[in-house]
Amino acid sequence: MAPELPPDRRKVITWTDPKRATREARRMSGVEFFDAMRRGRIPEPPFGKLLGIDLFDVGEGRFMMSLQPQECHYNPMGCVHGGILATLLDSVMSAAVHTALPAGRGYLTTEITVKFLSPVFEVTGEIMAEGRVVSAEGDVATAEGRIVDSRDVVLATATATCRVFDQKPPLADLSRPQEP
Repeated sequence: MAPELPPDRRKVITWTDPKRATREARRMSGVEFFDAMRRGRIPEPPFGKLLGIDLFDVGEGRFMMSLQPQECHYNPMGCVHGGILATLLDSVMSAAVHTALPAGRGYLTTEITVKFLSPVFEVTGEIMAEGRVVSAEGDVATAEGRIVDSRDVVLATATATCRVFDQKPPLADLSRPQEP
């Protein structure tokens, strides 16, 4: 007879439609955009709600987020999955790039390199990730990031390259009938 499995655990999340934030991002500089987000005037992106990532601090060319590791972040080895940590690093590095951009400019990460230095567990406690712009020239920006625990022990480091571009005006919302 197979052993009885413990009951499933659940996580319920709610989020706000991200389209509004996407539209606002085109009209504001990166610093203005994240300041509005931090003040609650623009909703945070859904992935942050899903993973439990919180915006912590913003400045021109730098960005910080925190994460309280949870059991739902674990991989089969019993520690936080590297993809969660890579997502956190990509988020702070690309957002740091965004803070260096004027209104009408966008970015996409084209490359990320991560070095995992120490496993992260629920008992590690809150971790902090910081991204800083290294270079933002023309259509390419680079950033570096790191994750530390509450004792300032470095848990992971990363570098990222982002492509920077002029944003096109928002497309019409095709889900609504267009007026003649």
